[in-house]
Amino acid sequence: MKDYLAKAYAFEGTVRIYAARTTTLVYEAQQIHDLWPTATVALGRLLTGSVIMGAMYQDDQELTIRVDSDGPIDGMVATTNAQGGVRGYVGNPHVFMQSETQSLPIAQAIGNGKLHVTKDLKVRDIFTGSVDLTSGEIAEDFAYYFTASEQIPSAVALGVSVDEDNTVLHAGGFILQRMPGCKEETVKEIENRLNHLPAVSEMLKKGYTPEDIIREIAREDHQMLHTMDLAYHCDCNREKFEQGLLSLGKAQLKELLEKDGGIETVCHFCMTKYQFDKNQVRRLIEISGKQP
Repeated sequence: MKDYLAKAYAFEGTVRIYAARTTTLVYEAQQIHDLWPTATVALGRLLTGSVIMGAMYQDDQELTIRVDSDGPIDGMVATTNAQGGVRGYVGNPHVFMQSETQSLPIAQAIGNGKLHVTKDLKVRDIFTGSVDLTSGEIAEDFAYYFTASEQIPSAVALGVSVDEDNTVLHAGGFILQRMPGCKEETVKEIENRLNHLPAVSEMLKKGYTPEDIIREIAREDHQMLHTMDLAYHCDCNREKFEQGLLSLGKAQLKELLEKDGGIETVCHFCMTKYQFDKNQVRRLIEISGKQP
């Protein structure tokens, strides 16, 4: 089954629900970054929450979601867009922790810190909202961000399950948001249903589609709107890294040339390497010298 997201309005149009399957893209992240089990689950949850959040925007708008924390994971970053693309990385990919109560204690691996959401809406200003991590479990932290920073009461559930050999078995999640006009009795009914809802990983294990997850929450009271394909996607290229090197300035480029003879850059998101030999670095130095 491919990765995709489904969106619906529910409860007489007073609630919107986004549900997604992200198994393949989380697997690709695990392979790219050589993630160990705990890091796989942590980044997988962040990627899933981020790509669902990206679907709430439009056109060429982009989001960057950053977790700054003091646990062994050493922070995480994800970037996403409105077309279903997402990419990310963790500070320390080689984290595998277990406890007596949890097979993979994600909150302990992440630790204390903050969740930052930066929105590039392709207008004049870029907006960043930040909240403290409330649990480190990621889903609750997303929910707290929506409620505290955007004043949109939300319920978020994210799940990633891995096999003993670190294979990603299932990944996905949903975000449910209360809209204006939602009655208190509707809120109570939603809370009751969510309290009895199986875990996302369990639903995916049983073969649930994103539409099935929405139906499990809303029963017959919903209207499917559209679906969107999702993928792990990095848009890095050599030209972007050239611009990054030019931003260092002529003096620093000369220093790197004298020290290393050339420059190797690596994309944090997809681990692609871009080599710049002596002649190419000299050309960048020449270009940099002509810039105002």
